[in-house]
Amino acid sequence: MRIVFMGTPEFAVPTLTEIVAGGHEVVAVYTRAPKPAGRGQAERKSPVHEAAEGFGIPVFTPKSLKGEAEQAEFAAHDADLAVVVAYGLLLPKPILDAPRLGCLNLHGSLLPRWRGAAPIQRAVMAGDARTGVIVMQMEEGLDTGPMGLIEEMAIGPDMTSGELHDQMMVVGADLMGRALAAIERGSLHFTPQPEDGATYAKKIEKAEARIDWSRPATEVHNLIRGLSPFPGAWFELDLNGVPVRIKALRSTFAEGSGVPGTIGDNLTITCGSGAVRLVTVQREGKGAMDAQTFLRGAGTLARVAG
Repeated sequence: MRIVFMGTPEFAVPTLTEIVAGGHEVVAVYTRAPKPAGRGQAERKSPVHEAAEGFGIPVFTPKSLKGEAEQAEFAAHDADLAVVVAYGLLLPKPILDAPRLGCLNLHGSLLPRWRGAAPIQRAVMAGDARTGVIVMQMEEGLDTGPMGLIEEMAIGPDMTSGELHDQMMVVGADLMGRALAAIERGSLHFTPQPEDGATYAKKIEKAEARIDWSRPATEVHNLIRGLSPFPGAWFELDLNGVPVRIKALRSTFAEGSGVPGTIGDNLTITCGSGAVRLVTVQREGKGAMDAQTFLRGAGTLARVAG
């Protein structure tokens, strides 16, 4: 099939690779434009952009797809299908209607739960025990289209969103490959999403990342693993009389009670109910390290986390 691929982050790269390996003709790749990054603020291409160039596929980076010129350019690809994976731009109706077979999206949740921008992180933050990846037919609503193939997976009690992300992008690539093969056989069928149970996975806001130790340990633990590795749940700690921001990247439940934020042995911190033990942390300006390494280099440690 003639396919236009639309995606931006690392999560989308295995799916692009799977499509190319499947022998399909990827006539164009659409991705977000390069952005300044790093200390030198040099423009950095997206992971999908770099992968597409490696395959020798033409790359397009429009800022919007709402203009007539951009829509005409897209239609000129004469694609059978568009495959969308974490692209980052809304697709207006003329774009959705341009490919002969429409647009397929790979989404990282069990729809209709967690429609929107951050389904992987929101599922972990909510303490969901299961999630999945879905190949769905796109329509104008936000992640409201009918579902084709579904692959469920468990979310372990200490699993981070980073670990879930890495598992999903591999499973999702295989799922999309199977979906395209089914389309060619004429055997891919779509089912409307259920009306009940829809939730919205809104973008992670900076204010959400600060740990509130007055919350129950379950909520604190889920926040830590849901925001790991990025942007990272954080708190402030007085080290040698200086307030320092500490990211908590991995935690587990622990025994403890008392005033919320009180720090005990092995970086065990009391919460509103229960306690968590921090397993992996990252001091501001430093790399990630295990709790014992952090404690050895921390110097005088305040007994309360803020």
